[in-house]
Amino acid sequence: MAILPFRPSAQKRFQRLVQPHLQAMHSFAWRLTGNSQDAEDLVQDVVVKLYPRLDELESVDQLRPWLNRVLYRQFIDGLRKKRRQADQPVSDLMDADSQSDWLDSLEADDHSPELALGQAQLGPMLDKALARLSPDQRTLLLLHDVDGWRQEDVAEVLGVPVGTVKSRLHRCRANLRKFLQECMEPEPGSGRQEL
Repeated sequence: MAILPFRPSAQKRFQRLVQPHLQAMHSFAWRLTGNSQDAEDLVQDVVVKLYPRLDELESVDQLRPWLNRVLYRQFIDGLRKKRRQADQPVSDLMDADSQSDWLDSLEADDHSPELALGQAQLGPMLDKALARLSPDQRTLLLLHDVDGWRQEDVAEVLGVPVGTVKSRLHRCRANLRKFLQECMEPEPGSGRQEL
């Protein structure tokens, strides 16, 4: 009698496929939601939805971009659902304060007082400018410019052509530059920078 090789259970197969990508999924979810708790909830929702689709997961060639695309779509669906429930603009559903914590996580090579002062002044202005961007624009800038994703990967996750990503990045940066310039202009009569 031949002994059949051990076949891992569905749970083990699923874990083997998804586990290596959980940290990246959480980081992406945190960029989308702006806080750790919502990011954990988003990742959990995606994992729960994907568990019954194990065969489909096993057939995907590049799992990380595919998982990120599913995560992004789940996030957008959640925003749309909240919008329908509250009848608010999507941009109002995002907490501007929570979107800015990523700037504080960046480390500087030089810890001079001048640099610290410059960062202290730039941080609130950048946060304010980012808050004025739409959630889609913020997501695009964070993925490409902060997280360092390639344009091809961003295009795959967002489900758009690479040329569209390039043009949207250009518009997002132009909007961010405009908002930053507005923040840096002194208020009439004050002679000070707006923070």
